[in-house]
Amino acid sequence: MAKKATRESYGEALAKFGANENILVLDADLSKSTKTDTFKKVYPERFINVGIAEGNMMTVAAGLATCGKTVFASSFAMFAAGRAFEQVRNSIGYTNLNVKIGATHAGISVGEDGASHQCLEDIGLMRTIPNMVIINPADDIETEQAVKAAIEHDGPVYMRFGRLAVETVNDPATYKFELGKGVTLKDGRDVTIIATGLMVPQAVEAGKILAEQGIDARVINIHTIKPIDQELIIKASKETGAIVTAEEHYIMGGLGSAVAEVVAQNAPCPMRIIGTDRFGKSGKPAELLKEYGLTAENIAEKAKEAMSMK
Repeated sequence: MAKKATRESYGEALAKFGANENILVLDADLSKSTKTDTFKKVYPERFINVGIAEGNMMTVAAGLATCGKTVFASSFAMFAAGRAFEQVRNSIGYTNLNVKIGATHAGISVGEDGASHQCLEDIGLMRTIPNMVIINPADDIETEQAVKAAIEHDGPVYMRFGRLAVETVNDPATYKFELGKGVTLKDGRDVTIIATGLMVPQAVEAGKILAEQGIDARVINIHTIKPIDQELIIKASKETGAIVTAEEHYIMGGLGSAVAEVVAQNAPCPMRIIGTDRFGKSGKPAELLKEYGLTAENIAEKAKEAMSMK
């Protein structure tokens, strides 16, 4: 299947499920980039452009949610999670309102936009907010089903989408998204690779690299960072005895931190966390991913490191 950016899939999913008249979509003057304009073209009467005022957008979304509406509020991740954090925390999280935050252009794969727009801390920020569900889909198939699950969930949801077109890893004929449940893409006994979002295809490739070296790696896609699938992680830790996580995010507060919390408290084992601990910079997405170690080759190397610590 052709590569597709999850932000594209997000906009298409909003339009697909938008026949539900209870759904409203808000955007902060970035609808062509966040792809909420796809919804706007079909349901203009339920689309609101609040202008370049992300904090205000979140409070407007909260107010509409108090009237029984299911509200999607969209902007770049840096603005949705960063600039509007206080409003998300106090007006949406604290009040446990039915607002879905569609955060696009996350991670360093934004590319040439540079460090100011490459949000690498959003998962960590959103994890600190009680009541907040966090979803980071890996591909087009998962994104569509994740949006549907977000609509069906009563409460706040943070959804993370990318600008870069990514490979499809899920089979549209068989895939079923379950909120809070990870997906085992490949079973294995020697080490477990746990990835999220854009890094899932890289994790699959890393499993193939390790197989060529005689290493049987289990590969897991964690699309829901919060609530995380503790049962699946504990099982993997006990059965394989080593874990490596991979994410397009800071190594603090994201997937790796969430997995480590589960492992440390339930089934300790050697771990390696792949992400970054420095700001992004302007450049071609593929070159940046390589420079920051977000590659299948690096995942395979870190998996062997974790195994050596058993």
